[in-house]
Amino acid sequence: MLNLDRLRSLQAVAALGSVSGAAAVLHLTPSAVSQHLRKLEQETGHQLVTRTGRGVELTPNARLLAERARHILALVDETEAELQSRNDHPVGRLSLGAFPTAARGVVPRALRILSERAPQLEVRVRELDHDSPLAQVERGELDVGIAQDWEHMPISWTGNLRRRLLMVDTACVALPADHALADRTAVRVSELADASWISRPQRSTCHEWLMHTMREQGAEPRIVHMVAEHPTQIALVSAGVGLAMVPSLGLGHLPKDVVALPVEPSLTRRIYAVWRPEAAVRPSVRVTIEALAEVGSTLHA
Repeated sequence: MLNLDRLRSLQAVAALGSVSGAAAVLHLTPSAVSQHLRKLEQETGHQLVTRTGRGVELTPNARLLAERARHILALVDETEAELQSRNDHPVGRLSLGAFPTAARGVVPRALRILSERAPQLEVRVRELDHDSPLAQVERGELDVGIAQDWEHMPISWTGNLRRRLLMVDTACVALPADHALADRTAVRVSELADASWISRPQRSTCHEWLMHTMREQGAEPRIVHMVAEHPTQIALVSAGVGLAMVPSLGLGHLPKDVVALPVEPSLTRRIYAVWRPEAAVRPSVRVTIEALAEVGSTLHA
């Protein structure tokens, strides 16, 4: 009999193209995934992978099995969802993926709500830095994701997912308190064309958004520092070595020598909860979305 955990490993390798990628989303070690593949070869009597210099390649038999596994695992998930829908209270485990500012500014408050309303629900949070959660939600690796959709860089939504707007977040420019523009109530984007910028790393949404926004003004942004965390950006602004464009959700507590001003025209992003349509029958998914929406409405108020 085919083992479901081993089928999940094979399907993840097929979807992500590597053992290490599959291990990351399944919360396993690469050696554990490789062991699942070896045991699956023993169960089926077929070679499923060929070792290459850079990793593994799936054989035609493996690709056939991975495609069947996708349908099998989807049916298992649907069955579990239907059984969960017959419970009076949300129970079991739920995986929630969010980009960093939402993981810090939205998720903890939602978890506090869930601890009171659904104490039997175990929520596992995964912070996603560069990657959007959409593909992981669609593949069933996440039950609920939190996605961001910048006004200038909209998401290409797939028809296979459902979404709910949680809040609208506005970007601010963080400046040293002694900066020439610091006493203004707002700053025009065009006035920042010659600024030195502290940006998040390449491939991050915020970096790409900064590049896109400034190039729309006919300016090539001069990036002098790249750091991963918004608090570190703020610390560098405090040191007077550049400016940072930071979403309001990422500002946190500002030091006295840093000010954050809105920009004109306003730069906004929409923050959504996303889930698979078939998952909506699960009380755990519904209560989680409601908790996220409640937090979002409070932050947007």
